[in-house]
Amino acid sequence: MYSSHFLLFLSPRPIATRVACQKIPNTRMHGSLPSLLDADGTTISSDAVEDRLRGKRAALYFAAGWCPMCTSFEPALLKFRQAAVESKKPVEMIYVGSDRSAKDIAERASALGMMSVSFDDTADMKRKHKVWAGPESLKLGLGRRSGVPALVVLGSSGEEIAFVAAEAEGIGALASWPLDDQRGTWN
Repeated sequence: MYSSHFLLFLSPRPIATRVACQKIPNTRMHGSLPSLLDADGTTISSDAVEDRLRGKRAALYFAAGWCPMCTSFEPALLKFRQAAVESKKPVEMIYVGSDRSAKDIAERASALGMMSVSFDDTADMKRKHKVWAGPESLKLGLGRRSGVPALVVLGSSGEEIAFVAAEAEGIGALASWPLDDQRGTWN
């Protein structure tokens, strides 16, 4: 399903993790997301989001700059993104930060070259997808499916098509991203 080009830098025994699909309301992916910010912290218009996602696969990347698991996972994630581009299956990741401030989220998103969910909207996205960092459990509760890092791969209609459990599986989890699934290509 995945070319060896993608798996060269992944664990020798990748473990695929898939969860039941969760339908996100709205038929347009950017419409099911809160407003997004560019790397410089400015709000991106709906049309600009649509343009950036067109022809790409997209995922929400839940992480934090203070998290050692996240920062050690990110070099492999960025290599994966580059390999996807080189294989003509480009991906766009949207940073959903568990960082301590809006400034920290903006800095992380910029360093990673990703759009981001604003600091004020991150709690809603975390609750919706049940992914948050351990220290956020007092605020968000104990009903999470995963901590950070993790990715929720979205289909072109906004539905969840895969869950990449990087917290539990490390870089081998990237093998569960369904790059060949056409539902994940934004039109």
